[in-house]
Amino acid sequence: MTRALRTVISPGRYVQGKGAIQRLGEYLKPIGSTPLIVADDLVWGLVGHDITTSLRGAGLPLVREKFNGVPSAHEVDRLADVIKATGSDVAVAVGGGSTIDAVKAAGHVAGIRWANCPTVASTDAPCSALSVIYTESGEFEEYRFFPRNPDLVLVDSQVVANAPVSLLVAGVGDALATWLEARATAQSHSQTMAGGLPTLTGTALAQLSWDVLWGNALPAIEAVTDRQVTPAVEKVIEANTLLSGLGFESGGLAAAHAIHNGLTAVPQTHGLAHGQKVNIGSLTQLVLEGAPTSDIREFVEFTTRVGLPTTLTEVGLNVDDDAELRTVAEAATAEGETIHSMPFEVHSEDVVSALKSIERFARRVRVDTGLPAPVRHEAH
Repeated sequence: MTRALRTVISPGRYVQGKGAIQRLGEYLKPIGSTPLIVADDLVWGLVGHDITTSLRGAGLPLVREKFNGVPSAHEVDRLADVIKATGSDVAVAVGGGSTIDAVKAAGHVAGIRWANCPTVASTDAPCSALSVIYTESGEFEEYRFFPRNPDLVLVDSQVVANAPVSLLVAGVGDALATWLEARATAQSHSQTMAGGLPTLTGTALAQLSWDVLWGNALPAIEAVTDRQVTPAVEKVIEANTLLSGLGFESGGLAAAHAIHNGLTAVPQTHGLAHGQKVNIGSLTQLVLEGAPTSDIREFVEFTTRVGLPTTLTEVGLNVDDDAELRTVAEAATAEGETIHSMPFEVHSEDVVSALKSIERFARRVRVDTGLPAPVRHEAH
C-alpha cells in the first residue's frame, strides 16, 4: 500500500491591485507569444479597451473569442478547437468563474498554458488546477483535474469594485466554506483536491481566509456598493480569490460544496450564484457536525448581514417537500462526493434532516437580531 503524501499546489504568479489589468500584457509576455483572450460580450465591453492597449504595449497580438456562458463539455471542446485553429500558446480567461473553468479545461485539452484575469471576486476558481463542469442546463456534472495550476492570476481591484456588489457577496459565501471544510478534512485525514493529504500551509490559509472575512467583509461590501477600493476591499478580494483558492484545493473540501452540488440537481435553485448555494451548504455542515448553538447562531447572523441566504426559502426550496430535499441529499452524498471527507459517516437522510432544521432556526435568529424575513428565490 502506497503511503499518502502531503502536498500543496498554487498558481505560478498572483497579481492584485488597482490598475492591474493595464499591465496584463507585461505579465503574459513571459508565458506566451500568441494569447487567446476569452471573454463574454458584457465583460469585453467593460475591459476590452484596457486589455487591447496592454497587449499592444507588450507587443502581443490580440485574438479574442466569445465565451458562451456555461462551462459545459461542449463549450470546453469548442474553445479547444479555437485554440488549435488560432495557433495560440496561452489561453487567457477574462471574466467570472464560469469563463475561467471553461478556459482552464480548454487549455488543458489543447495542451497549452493558461492564465486567468478574474473581473469579479465571486468564486475561488481562478487559482485552482481543476474545473467544475456543468450540463448545458446548469446541473453539476463533474470535476476535471489538471496536472498544474494557472501560470498567472491577475486581479484588478477596481474592476472587481465596479462589478455588482452581489458578486463580491457570493464570493464571501464561497470563501467562508473554505475553513469549515479544511478543518473537517484535517480531522478526517482525507485527501484534498491537490491529490494528497492536507498540509499545515493549506489548512492555515483556509483559516486565514475565514479570519479576514469575519474582520473585513461588511465594510468591504459597503465600499464596493459605492465602487470604492479600500484596504478592506483588497483584503476581501485576496481572501475570496487567493486564500480561499489555495485553502480549498490544498486544505480540502467536505460537506458544504457537496451540498452545493446537490442543490444544483433541483431546478428551483437555478439562477443563484455558486457562493449563495455554498452558504446553505456551510450552514448545513455546521448542523451535521453538531456545532455549538452559539457558532451556528453567529454564522446565520453574520452571513445574513453579508447578504447571503440562510434559509431554504431563499434558495427556492420548501421545507415540506420531502422528494425535493431527498433529490438534493442523494446528489450530495453520491459516491465520490466530498461530503465523505467529513470525520464521520453522512447519509442522505442526515442531510435531509439538517437541511430541514436550518429553516426554523435561521428564521428565529433573524427575528431575535432584527434582521429581515427571508424572501423566496424564484428560479429563472
